[in-house]
Amino acid sequence: MKKKVRKLAVFVSGDGSTLQAVIKAIALRELDMEIKLVISDNPKAFALIRAETAKINTKILTSTIARIRDEEILETLNQVDIDFVLLLHYQQLIGPKVLNKYTVINSYPSLFLEYEGKGDLKIHENTVHNHAEETGVTLYFVKEVFNQNHIIWQTHVPVYIEDSVKDVLNRVSAAEKTQLVSILKALSEGKIEIPD
Repeated sequence: MKKKVRKLAVFVSGDGSTLQAVIKAIALRELDMEIKLVISDNPKAFALIRAETAKINTKILTSTIARIRDEEILETLNQVDIDFVLLLHYQQLIGPKVLNKYTVINSYPSLFLEYEGKGDLKIHENTVHNHAEETGVTLYFVKEVFNQNHIIWQTHVPVYIEDSVKDVLNRVSAAEKTQLVSILKALSEGKIEIPD
């Protein structure tokens, strides 16, 4: 019996280097998944060019009002056959209608939310400013109620006293890509339990 290929809708807001790691893993057949659609709130996101280069359909969200955006996303996803929604540095909240219908996974560039701040750079600036000895990456299932978010996996990343913000960003980014591909592979093989 042929194994079902899991299908993704990926949400992005920026450069898309993590998206590129997933595209590459699929192309090299390291990951038995398919990206059906890449969605962005930012029409200038380079991630959209990465997707189009890989011949993946893209969608730019038009609404800036959360409730209407939730409806726009739901309508878009309902037109595509997908198993999971994957958030890769997407800078908007996912609304309740989408969360209630789809399994949503977020990759967050820190050990969960110990440093608040919109955007990855701010997170890493806080890490360096506070002289943290480690940071990391968290992959989790997103729930409507924040404290019900279900952590799938965390990778701890060391921070050294001489590190610049860019050093930390690069180290975390590398760890994130490795973790993401590994966990997506386990997910596609049915090795990770999906919470209700």
